[in-house]
Amino acid sequence: YAMNGLLMITGAAGMIGSGVVRHLNDLGRKNLLLVDDLKRGEKWKNLVQKSFVEIISKGELFEWLQVRGDEVEGILHLGACSDTTERDADYLLENNVRFSIRLAEWALGNNKRFVYASSAATYGDGSRGFIDDEALLQELSPLNMYGFSKHLVDLWMHREGGLKRAAALKYFNIFGPNEYHKGHMRSMPLKMTELAVREGSVDLFQSNDLKQFAHGDQQRDFLYVKDAVRMTLALFDSALGGVYNIGRGEAATWNSLAHALFAALERPARIRYIEMPTALSGQYQNYTCADMTKIGRAFPQFSYTSLQEAVRDYVQNYILPGKRW
Repeated sequence: YAMNGLLMITGAAGMIGSGVVRHLNDLGRKNLLLVDDLKRGEKWKNLVQKSFVEIISKGELFEWLQVRGDEVEGILHLGACSDTTERDADYLLENNVRFSIRLAEWALGNNKRFVYASSAATYGDGSRGFIDDEALLQELSPLNMYGFSKHLVDLWMHREGGLKRAAALKYFNIFGPNEYHKGHMRSMPLKMTELAVREGSVDLFQSNDLKQFAHGDQQRDFLYVKDAVRMTLALFDSALGGVYNIGRGEAATWNSLAHALFAALERPARIRYIEMPTALSGQYQNYTCADMTKIGRAFPQFSYTSLQEAVRDYVQNYILPGKRW
């Protein structure tokens, strides 16, 4: 990551953004320009003990670029409203779509490296598969407005030829330190750990499709944030353009996640199966698994943390002591 200019990171106080800052700091990189909307929340705590040049608010970004844009060498655009239950479509269009397109236009127009966060939510129910192929973008049907907002940016980038140079990262189920601020959007490993510590058991949804999935056997592609950060930066550092899945390429059941969690807590596993809310049932993904062929070809040496090891690290080194990465 030998850049001379500034690397701009939007969403820098978020889980993945602050992890990127931590990892780059560990490599000795400090010429970082952070962009985020800190408002009144606790997100700022993710930036404590991190090194960077400056932090600016999202609202000031384009004015800042007008004056000092030539200092920026590349942009890692991770900022967005990531609430999959957000109902205000106009807000999502403004915040996730128009803002991203405007930033992409600036980056591509000024010949800067541009890598941005898309989402596995763009794949919808997965009936068209989870293949990161630009030619298949038009066929995808996201299940919620958040997924649709990410999809619209991908479609625009593809249509304008931006994906020849820029990379879109479709993050799957990322979990790990620095997500305390995310409210109801915090990952299940965090929510389940808190429940297990408090009540000695965890709740998993009953299956809404018992023909294919037993209770708790719905599957997700879980990826530890430390792996997601390394993969994000490997892609940023390459000249690759196009859509890339950021996942493990392995689906794990909720039951196996729960067992890993109780093992990390050194307690016997106790799981209760609760009814899935009707509102969720229609847009619930019973199975997600990233096709990681493309990343595997680009980075054949990449090594993943096992789910058991990732859960243990997260629970024992971050959640229980209340620490951040």
